[in-house]
Amino acid sequence: MDRSSIRVGFVHDGPLSSEQRVAYDWCRDALPTVETVSLDRLRYVDGGFDALWWHRGEPFDDTDWIADHRPAIEAYLADGGGLLLTLRALEAVPALGIDPVAPDAAGQEWLGEPTGVLAKSLYADHPVFAGFDDLRIHTRGPEVEVPFARYERILPARADVLASTVRGGRDLPKAVSLVSWGSGSVLGLGAAVSFAHATEAGHATRRGDLVRNALAFLADREPPATARGRPKTPEELGTLRDALADDPHRPAYHFAPPANWLNDPNGLIEWDGRYHLFYQYNPGGPYHHTIHWGHAVSDDLVHWTDEPVALTPSSDGPDRDGCWSGCAVDDDGTPTVLYTGGRDRVQLPCLATAADGDLRTWEKHPGNPVIEDLPSDIDLLSTEHWAAEFRDHSIWRDGDVWYQIIGSGVDGVGGAALLYRSRDLREWEYVGPALVGDREGAGSVWECPELLDFGDRQLLHVSNYDEVQYFLGTLDADEPAFAVETRGRLDYGDFYAPQSLRDDDGRYLTWGWLYEARPERAQWDAGWSGMLSLPRHLSLSADGQLQQRPVPELETLRAERLASYDGTLAPTDPDPLSVRGDALELRAEVRLDGADEFGLVVRASPTGRERTAVRLTDEELVVDRSASSFDPESAADDQRMPLPETSGPVEVRAFVDRSVVEVFVDERRCLTGRIYPTRPDSERVSAYASGGEATVESLDVWRLASIR
Repeated sequence: MDRSSIRVGFVHDGPLSSEQRVAYDWCRDALPTVETVSLDRLRYVDGGFDALWWHRGEPFDDTDWIADHRPAIEAYLADGGGLLLTLRALEAVPALGIDPVAPDAAGQEWLGEPTGVLAKSLYADHPVFAGFDDLRIHTRGPEVEVPFARYERILPARADVLASTVRGGRDLPKAVSLVSWGSGSVLGLGAAVSFAHATEAGHATRRGDLVRNALAFLADREPPATARGRPKTPEELGTLRDALADDPHRPAYHFAPPANWLNDPNGLIEWDGRYHLFYQYNPGGPYHHTIHWGHAVSDDLVHWTDEPVALTPSSDGPDRDGCWSGCAVDDDGTPTVLYTGGRDRVQLPCLATAADGDLRTWEKHPGNPVIEDLPSDIDLLSTEHWAAEFRDHSIWRDGDVWYQIIGSGVDGVGGAALLYRSRDLREWEYVGPALVGDREGAGSVWECPELLDFGDRQLLHVSNYDEVQYFLGTLDADEPAFAVETRGRLDYGDFYAPQSLRDDDGRYLTWGWLYEARPERAQWDAGWSGMLSLPRHLSLSADGQLQQRPVPELETLRAERLASYDGTLAPTDPDPLSVRGDALELRAEVRLDGADEFGLVVRASPTGRERTAVRLTDEELVVDRSASSFDPESAADDQRMPLPETSGPVEVRAFVDRSVVEVFVDERRCLTGRIYPTRPDSERVSAYASGGEATVESLDVWRLASIR
């Protein structure tokens, strides 16, 4: 719609305040047809306005009276009108029936720096951002106290987030300032658009352009495909994937979120012959906050289909601030999840059951949380964020008794795995700490504990903020006590918070979160963050050692064998591969013999200045990232994994997937590294030996197909 023809109704609920008066005067100068309209007159508005703008800087004494005007607003919107709510008018959304969740942060704030909106890159083409060539749009000058309303600890239940907040040179992704409801019929812009105080001309121009864009968009109502309310259906989530498809760092065959944020895998279960993957997901943007449960399903462990978001925080529940990590079990034919609900500084276990066979709809237990009191016999660690570190669950059944382990920490001692038991998954009895670690050796808090039963021995792994440690031994559930025989690391790289399922064939299949190794600003600009590892089969070898190997189903991705080589490789020999690609599997069986080192170089530029090397010596495997990116902020340290002595060949399997290298050695040890090449031609692959000759018994390279 031509901006010169927009007709705007400037809504007020009494005499215009000074803030409203200045905003109205601006609007009269900026748009040709503007008229004040009181809430009491809305019922008589019969299409005379293309958009309504309710701008309010004062707090509401209460909002009950606003409900009287709800029918008029609903009728106006149903007739094709658009509504812009700015500053504290955003607090009226529950009373107007727009969203049950109001902004949780509102009042007056002092701006010491220029402030504005931090646009999501996914929506950079949204008409509200027309004319801006930067995601960071400063709209309000400093040294002033202004009104605001934002979503900070929570998200609206029905809206899509278009922008957060930028202050000076700092991104504040958790301070959500611009949201959109429905197909764009309502916009809420709660901060950095005050008019009553003078501001620098550039800020005033950007503020005016943003508001003018918003009103023009509401009058036109033609949002881009990626911004039609919060995406819910598989098709809508697929649209988000399509919008990010050209990102050179998005994986081809590792699972990544449709957009926004992913961390821990959750609720893994095989149900009715299909694999269900749930994961920590923030629909608000690519940052860790306001966690929901994303959902995907697969028939083959390789190709995944997005499903609607499974768990959403309840505005009045113990999980208001997030549905944190948990697991899934089969409770006599009912899929059931136990997860950690967070509210304020309290974390407690919550339960939900599937309401359909596709595991799309979940009903939360009305008695949540299912554990209300913390253990009193130990001093659980309290931190800045939580009154007690007490979260994440691993559940199994022994006869008629359910057991679960919850991650925690003992103040001044170290991480702890706390054991509980139950007859019905709803009433839980605390048994005691199954294992308490040493703070120096195993960390102060254990997250995402998981116990896997291999018969005579059990494996307990925990995530301690830095790494994933595992303990092999035996659990006495009555004592309780876990007798540790051996311990180690599950992965030596960018891998965290793994979770497993036991499939119908009895295999333990494990996924881990592959977190980003680039700055948060780069993640915001990319529009997504995080991916999952390839599924790994965990087992014990004949000598009782932990084995990890990629599941054989991944071999179906081998689209083309690019190279095959065997022979003696000397330092002076030319590269035996001559391969290019950014989505590959490499498998080598090598004897170092006289060589000091055998290496595979991947994601290399034509000159080799940008490259990542996987280096094998007789003592360690190294993912050398010293030259992996020309972007200095995405450069990363080398990653090292010690190796045991061996007299035979060493098998190295490396999966290269654009921004990740996932390496398996002898089906026992793993190292996963994130890399961010900048050049589109950094695709060369080569092999070398240094310090002497290496015997390459086999070396194969495959191009792997995309799972999309």
